[in-house]
Amino acid sequence: MIILIANRNNELNQYAEAIIRDLLDRFSERITRVEIHLSDENSDNKSGIDDKRCLIEVRLVSHQPIVSTHQAATIEQAIDGAAKIMVHTLDSTISRLDKYD
Repeated sequence: MIILIANRNNELNQYAEAIIRDLLDRFSERITRVEIHLSDENSDNKSGIDDKRCLIEVRLVSHQPIVSTHQAATIEQAIDGAAKIMVHTLDSTISRLDKYD
């Protein structure tokens, strides 16, 4: 499972990779690549409620990419939220795929 993170903060990259590896490890044989995009919706000059966003794109073997997003007050909360949404989405998607195999 290859994990690509579009961010320049090394500590944040390590945090995101650790969360993704921990939560998505059980799907690792079916995942070819994970892309994580982190952003501040209001830019660094302003602050606002739930303005940090994490988008996670997972590419499964022989399947269309699956995307989850989450916005939160901190980037860590956004990563956690998007990762949990992705776990739920992968559970249901893989369950459906296995039913037809």
